[in-house]
Parts: sequence; structure tokens; C-alpha cells
Amino acid sequence: MSRPAVVFGGPSDEHDISILTGLQAAHALSDVEAFYWTKGGDWFQVDADSEARDFVDGPPRKSRAVQLIASPGQGFVSKKPIAVSAVVVCCHGGPGEDGTLQGIFDLAGLRYTGPGQAASALGMDKLAFGAAMAAAGMPTLPRVLVSANAQPGFDGPFICKPRFGGSSIGIEVVEDWETALALVQTSPFYWSGGVAEIFLADSRDLQVAVRTWPSTELSAIEEPVRSGSGIYSYSQKYLAWGGEVSGGRQLPAQMDAHTENRLRQLAASVTLAAGLRGICRIDFLERNGEVFVNEVNTIPGSMAAYLWIDPKLSRLDLFRGMIEEALNRPTRRFSIAGADGSALRNAGTIQSKLA
Repeated sequence: MSRPAVVFGGPSDEHDISILTGLQAAHALSDVEAFYWTKGGDWFQVDADSEARDFVDGPPRKSRAVQLIASPGQGFVSKKPIAVSAVVVCCHGGPGEDGTLQGIFDLAGLRYTGPGQAASALGMDKLAFGAAMAAAGMPTLPRVLVSANAQPGFDGPFICKPRFGGSSIGIEVVEDWETALALVQTSPFYWSGGVAEIFLADSRDLQVAVRTWPSTELSAIEEPVRSGSGIYSYSQKYLAWGGEVSGGRQLPAQMDAHTENRLRQLAASVTLAAGLRGICRIDFLERNGEVFVNEVNTIPGSMAAYLWIDPKLSRLDLFRGMIEEALNRPTRRFSIAGADGSALRNAGTIQSKLA
């Protein structure tokens, strides 16, 4: 009999946070398989009752090595395929969140939580996501690729971010374009490129979670408190409260009705335009009542459980809803021909008519 699985870890800078989110999901759901993805890319089946301290030196004792095979009817395999009804994806950053893992699940025919491969890739790419939202008519700040062959088209200071990444890792505020170029060329967090945008020192961050099952629903809105550097840092997000939530925030955030309505309308539009699914967190900037779409986190830490105070939803409610959504949506299938070759015959017919 199949049952849900929780996957966490992975070769990402956000590996440790992913362990915490995965264990929260496994503990809340209780009757699940648990698969741990090491920093080196190996997979292990672990006890779903494990604690974070068990992973300090790698896979816990008595873990069982498994393979993830991207073929129909395979998926997670020990001596034989392990029956899994749906996968709760708790991998933050890197190949766990950028569409790579989602593509493998698609090829294996596994149902999984969160956005599909294409939407996951879009959400991880800050340059592409910003351009897509601007093209969809949503208010965004100018965002450019940091390159010696380009000029920003706007004055500093700039906020520089790794093009692919999350959890505020590697983000810095710089005064001029030369410093931005030097940062991208020297920092290990920018190995796959960086983006720069206008730094609005007098703005504030606003964040809202969205879930798409059983219908699209938004959480309370949060205003995280920025650090002295002027950004909402990694340590604020995860270290202040033992890796789960930040220690400085206003929840719910205080704002006038017009600003709140505007933000919620934009959040609904982003969900549709970006193809979001499951539980995601959408980040905005606000200044003087003007709201800008900033980023999306398709697999937020703790699945943004702390934001669900209005409506009030428990972790168990949230995780069960994600599994129900995965089970009620068909797996993605890749095929160029039907089992009887009809697609190829049809293609031949079309070709003959065009000749």
C-alpha cells in the first residue's frame, strides 16, 4: 500500500533549512516515508521520526541507501520501487526548488506538491521572474543582469542578488556599478550570475503566503524587520528562533485598507501568471502606498506555516491539503506517440498534405 513521502535536504546552500522543513512535515503527517538528499547528491530512506541533530554528520544511523530513477514506474527504489502516493517536496534552493527535481518526478510519473517544473524554474530565476511579472503588467522595480557588457540604466545604490538562490544568501547593498561587478566576479554565491535593482532604503518588505487547494487562499500579511544592513537577512529569517521563523516581524502588518487590497489583488495575479501551486510565499516592496512585486518563494521555509493565523490553519491542515492537491492533479506525461503509433501516423498525414 502506498503512502505519502517527504523529501528534504539536497545539494544547496539552503540544505540545513530544508532538513528542518522536511522534519516538520514528516512529524506533522506522521505516517509517511522520509527521504533525505545529501549535499553530495545521494539519497537515503530515513526514519520519519528523526530529529535535526541526527543529520549533523550526514545521514542518520540505520539509514538505507536508495536510488531516484527517472523512469515510469520507478521513482524511489531500494531493491524494488517504493510505493509512494505523492511526494511532499521540502527542498529549498538549488536543484530541489529550481525545477530539476520536479522534472525527475515528472519523468518517473510521481505526483508531488508545489509548482511544476516550468513554474519552479521561473520562480528560482530572479531575472526571468521579474521580466515575466513586468510583461504581465504588474508593478516591478527595474532589475538587470550584472555584466561588464551592460549598464544598469538607473543610479545606485543597488541591491545585488544571486540570480538563482534564496533565503537572502549572498544579497548585498552596494553603492556603485563597479562594486556590483566586483561582487559578482568574486563571491561564490554568484557563480551562475547576479542581478541588481534599485535599493529603496525607505521602503518596507511585505510578505504573504498563498495556497491553491482546495481553492486559492491568502494568509495574513507579514512585515519582517530589516537588519542594520537594510535587508531582510538569512540570520533574521532562520537563526533567531532556532531555524524556523525570524525573531523580528509585524504580523499582521499594519497598513491602510487600500494598500492591503492592492497587495492581495497582486498576489492573486502573481499566482495565476507564475503558475504557482501548493503553498508559496510572495514578497513585495511597499513605499508610500505603492506596492511592487519583488520575488516568489515556491518552497518557503516551514511552508510559511507561521503566516496562517488568519485564516488559522495548522501544519497538519496545510500539509494534508498539499497532498490532496497532488493526488487530485494528473501526473505529467511525456509522449510523442500513442501506444498504437497514432500520433506518428497523424504527423505523417499532415506532412503529406503540406507537401
